Order: sequence, then structure tokens, then C-alpha cells
Amino acid sequence: MQAQSQLFQPGIDPDYREKFDLNGAVMHLWPFAFSRIKATELMNTLQTDIPWRQETLCIAGQQRLVPRLQCWMGDPGTIYGYSGMRLEPEPWSDVVLDIRSRAEQLSGQRFNSVLLNLYRDEQDSVAWHSDDEKELGSDPLIASVSLGSERPFELKSRQTRIREKRRILLPNGSVLLMGSGIQTHWQHQLPKVKTPLKPRINLTFRTVLTVIS
Repeated sequence: MQAQSQLFQPGIDPDYREKFDLNGAVMHLWPFAFSRIKATELMNTLQTDIPWRQETLCIAGQQRLVPRLQCWMGDPGTIYGYSGMRLEPEPWSDVVLDIRSRAEQLSGQRFNSVLLNLYRDEQDSVAWHSDDEKELGSDPLIASVSLGSERPFELKSRQTRIREKRRILLPNGSVLLMGSGIQTHWQHQLPKVKTPLKPRINLTFRTVLTVIS
């Protein structure tokens, strides 16, 4: 009972949900999915226990370090690739499985893999992209869990005639479901910011459709 009581905050509905209707897509945000105490505990554990790596990308013929640390984790055979990288899954940790359980409970989805990103400070970032790799299917649903420093999450329409943009703050302990149409019709990024920030960890739970046995 003690562990369960630490998950939620008195007076705050942990299942409270905000819905975002975008042009051709939908998102749902649970800002209080984990209590601040629980989210901080998870953040501290993941920072020390996850086998973080800094990958290298080839951009315009030059090798560049990815501006964040990351780890790909999942069921055996859930191999994933993007930007020329091939990621083989680390075994699930008990802490990540607990986080996955909460994300699945809220979203009503099942996930077999997760990409963990550690943004060490305000200079770490991820550029505009869509998570539309073939391994994820034609219209993937992705649950994004945010721990640590609050960061702005930005979206822009892939339809150039619309040029619509959105900006959402993702608080510590929140879960964002990028629902139907997001990866097809929108791109997203986590930009650098000018204000000094402490670390943030983001877990994006996914379902890889092609599992290699």
C-alpha cells in the first residue's frame, strides 16, 4: 500500500486527461500521471541504472555526436533503426516495466519497446522528425513519459500549405499519448533552450511490428 500511495498526490486526480485535437491528428496528456515524489525517484534511478550511450550520426559526410544520451530497450527481437542507426534492445529493467505498466493503463495500448533519452542540460535536444519508421507501422501510437526538468515540446504540420505549429510544456511525471495521425501529419522536436536546466529523461513507448526471432 505504501508504494501505491506514493504514486499519486492528495487532491490531484492522476487520471486527469487533456485532449488536443490537431489538424488530422489527436493527442492526450496526463499531466499528473506520476506524483512529483515518484517521478523524482524514477528519474534518479534511471539516471544511474540505465546503460546510456551517446550515438553518432553521419550528417553531410561528417560524424556528429547525437546531442543527448539514449538507450533502446524492449522484447527480444524488437530491433529498431532511424537516421542510419540500428538499435538492438537492452533487456527490460524492472523500473522501466513499472513505468510501461502505467503508460499502458492510461493509454489503453500495449507496447513492446521503448526509446529512453537523457537530456543532460538545456543544450541537449532532438531536431524536427516524425517517428514513422517502417518497423512501427503506418500510423503508430506512442506514449511519451517525461521525468525531470519541464521542457517545451513543439509540433509543426507536415502540410506546408497549413504551416500550423503547437507548443506544449511536458511536466515532470506526465504521460503524453501521440495518437492517430500525429506521425503521419505532424513533426515534433524538443529544442534547446536558453534557461539553464537540470536533466530530463523521456521514455517513448512503441510497438515494433516486425520482431526478429
